Amino acid sequence: MNRWHALPKVDLHVHLDGSLRPATVLAIAAAEGIGLPAATEAGLLPHMQADDDCRSLPEYLSKFAFTTRFLQSGAALERAAFETLEQAAAQNCRYAEVRFAPQLHRLKGMRAEEAVHYVTEGLKRAEKQFDIQGRAIAICMRNHDRAANLEVVEAAARYAGRGIVAVDLAGDEAAYPPDRFRDVFALADKRGLPVTIHAGEAGGAENVLEAVERLGASRIGHGVRLREDPAVLQRVLERRIPLEMCPSSNIQTKAVNGWDDYPIRDYFDRGLVVTVNTDNPGVSGTDITREYGIVAEKFGFSDRELAVLIRNGARAAFLGETEKRALTKRIDDELAAMRL
Repeated sequence: MNRWHALPKVDLHVHLDGSLRPATVLAIAAAEGIGLPAATEAGLLPHMQADDDCRSLPEYLSKFAFTTRFLQSGAALERAAFETLEQAAAQNCRYAEVRFAPQLHRLKGMRAEEAVHYVTEGLKRAEKQFDIQGRAIAICMRNHDRAANLEVVEAAARYAGRGIVAVDLAGDEAAYPPDRFRDVFALADKRGLPVTIHAGEAGGAENVLEAVERLGASRIGHGVRLREDPAVLQRVLERRIPLEMCPSSNIQTKAVNGWDDYPIRDYFDRGLVVTVNTDNPGVSGTDITREYGIVAEKFGFSDRELAVLIRNGARAAFLGETEKRALTKRIDDELAAMRL
C-alpha cells in the first residue's frame, strides 16, 4: 500500500460499464446463461482491458461492446453500481459520481427509467455498507438519435434529487461533434439538470467552447486539447470550469502522444480547476490511488498540490449546497489532520 492510499479522494468521472470486474462477468454470465470467450478472470482480461498498445479512442471504446453485454438486467446493473462504489471506497474515495448510458442497457427490454432506478439503488446499497457517498450521471450517447437522448434526459429528470445529479454526452467525439446536440441539452437546462460534457479529448478546443457556451456544461470531461486555443482556455480559466482529467485513460485513448505531452501540470500551474479521476478502472486497469500516484511521480505534484486537486474535486461535485458543504468540510478536516 503506497502513501497516496491514505488520502481522502473524490472521483467525479467514472463509468459504470468501464468498472466491471472479470469475476463479476463470470458470475453474471453463469446466472443469465451468457456465453463467454474464456472461463477464467485472466482469460477475460484481454476482452475487457485496454493496454498500452491501444491506438485510439474508438479502439478503447470497443471494450465496452463486451462489458455492456453483461449489464442488461436490473440485478446486473444494481450489482455493478454497488461494486463500483465498493472499489472506490477501498481506495479511500469519499465521494464518486458514477456515469452510465441508460440506452445501452436495453437489449433485453429494460426501459431507460428502469436502468436509472437499478443503478441508483446499487449506489444507495453501497452507501449503507461503505464509507462513501455515490451519485449517478446519466449519459446521452453521440451515436444515438435525438429521441433516444431526449428520453435519457427525461428519465434523469425524474430521478433528480433521488440519485441522479447531472447528464453527460459521451462516445466518439471526433465523429459526432457537440453542436448536433443543442436541443437535447436545452431540455436538460429546462429540466434544471447540471451538465458535464466529454470534450477536448478526441476533438479540439472548439468542442470545449461549444460544450460550455451552447450545451450548458459547468464541467468538462477530459479537456486535454483545451490548450489548442488560448482564447478558449482563458474562458474556461476565468469561469472556473473544472476539468475532469483522467491520466491513464487519456494516454490509452491517444488523446495525447505520451506522458511528456500530458498537460496536467501546465493546466494546474496556469490556475485551471483540475481534478483527477479514473474514467474506467476496469478498462484502464487502474484505481483512484494509482491515478494520484501517477500525477505525483510523473509530474512532480507535491502532497500539498495533490490536496488542492482533491479539494477541487469536492468543490466541483454535483451536490446540493448542504451536501457539498458537508463533503468539503469532511475532506478539509481529513487533509488538515494529515497537515495538508
